[in-house]
Amino acid sequence: MEKMGRRFGGKVAIVTASSEGIGFAIAERFGLEGASVVISSRKQKNVQEAIEKLKAKGISQVLGVVCHVANPEHRKNLIRQTLEKFGKIDVVVSNAGTNLSAEPILKIPESVLDKMWEINVKSAILILQEAAPHLNKGSSVILVSSVSGYDPLPPMTMYGVTKTALLGLTKALAKEMAPHTRVNCVAPSFVPTRFAQAITKDESKRKSIEEGTLLKRLGTTADVAAAAAFLASDEASYTTGEILVLSGGVHARM
Repeated sequence: MEKMGRRFGGKVAIVTASSEGIGFAIAERFGLEGASVVISSRKQKNVQEAIEKLKAKGISQVLGVVCHVANPEHRKNLIRQTLEKFGKIDVVVSNAGTNLSAEPILKIPESVLDKMWEINVKSAILILQEAAPHLNKGSSVILVSSVSGYDPLPPMTMYGVTKTALLGLTKALAKEMAPHTRVNCVAPSFVPTRFAQAITKDESKRKSIEEGTLLKRLGTTADVAAAAAFLASDEASYTTGEILVLSGGVHARM
């Protein structure tokens, strides 16, 4: 991928859970469009490998921070290191998420429920509590939900419920953070990443999903990154509290 326009020249963007998959693609897109990007992951090895990949693409202004979003000190450190390195924050993308159970909701252990809420919902709020005092006027927040938030289905029912919560959180934060900061959300369908490989690597399941879309294909991490970049850019300066669904037309059928 070559360098693009400079929509984010002079901007600083934090993307959580961004050493691979959708998070990495979003960080890459911001970097290619001129942003200084802050990536994070739970493991230093993953952070370093992601930094090297971004720099190989000509993205030189990169900071990598080890951050488990459920760890209070890690969250504080993510914001602190960003400010020490770049002096400001213009964009925060909350991408961290996990699916720890394929069980029916009524059979999921409490400890698993707690962990899913902590990573998928609570951490997004707590990251923004840390970042909000430092966000520039005209800044942007992007939450990464899922089309499953509109219709949670097995085997990811509880995961879908947590993603439903992010749809409401988008609306609530848009009110709280206006007019200083815009808050929007992307809700992709199945995208071939390591997170979704149990489904997307199965040929029959993949084909079924593709046939269920109007565009007859799965989405890509680049599709999600392009949507996030649009919502964070000045081109969407009059857009807040909105959810952009990326499902190849599946949502239109719901």
